[in-house]
Amino acid sequence: MTIKPSSAKAQSDVTSTLSVSPDSKKYKMIAEDVTVSYDEIEAVKNITMKFRERSVTALIGPSGCGKTTFLRCLNRMHDMTKNATVVGKVKIDEIDLYDKSIDPIYHRRKVGMVFQKPNPFPTMSIYDNVTSGLKLNGVRDKKILGEIVEDSLKMAYLWDEVKHDLKKPAIELSGGQQQRLCIARALAIQPEVLLMDEPASALDPIATQKIEETITELKKEYTIIIVTHNMQQAVRVSDYTGFMYMGDLVEFGETKKLFTDPQNELTAKYVQGQFG
Repeated sequence: MTIKPSSAKAQSDVTSTLSVSPDSKKYKMIAEDVTVSYDEIEAVKNITMKFRERSVTALIGPSGCGKTTFLRCLNRMHDMTKNATVVGKVKIDEIDLYDKSIDPIYHRRKVGMVFQKPNPFPTMSIYDNVTSGLKLNGVRDKKILGEIVEDSLKMAYLWDEVKHDLKKPAIELSGGQQQRLCIARALAIQPEVLLMDEPASALDPIATQKIEETITELKKEYTIIIVTHNMQQAVRVSDYTGFMYMGDLVEFGETKKLFTDPQNELTAKYVQGQFG
């Protein structure tokens, strides 16, 4: 499937790696000296990463190393956690998303999120799940909504399976279909960056393959950052990989190089399966 920009995009008002020569590459998102603390305990420590436009960056590392905590700070989700503090900058196109002048809701439209477990709205239909964010943002035109639903479901590799039954309750879909529906829902608001927190960890191998195929296609239009415990998955889908350990970014570079010729001994031990 070839992904093209949404035909509805023009009609609606909805609005990585470190490089030897950083100015020669286009970075969509940049995190600068980001520290995340819970009750003054640092879970993520002074991380700087550059995420190249239209690429997939994987975050790997053992459980509790700070991968998801860092991912959530890119979407300002810690704003909703009382004991969480984020220090540093997260920029999209040179705009600091933690600047006091930035509306968090506006920011979350630019940075979509797909969670570990499929979380469709169970009482809503497939159609209503995809359009929920659009309607919250005031989009009411049925033609535009219909176009975006079709485009989003196609990009999530789900359209052919559900196009004749869009009023079907989302909860009746299989687990893999529900996760692809959640991807479609995230894409419907037309973000610029898509965050995925272990999107295939709860799925069977066939559903996982479909999710990975979706990710590979989506990077033609989106900047994607994915947390995964599956190192083989990181190799298959990502262009760049960051290895985290105990809140630190240990190593960050091209995926192939990081897995075949890691520069840090700790990275080498992790990718070789000596600890996890």
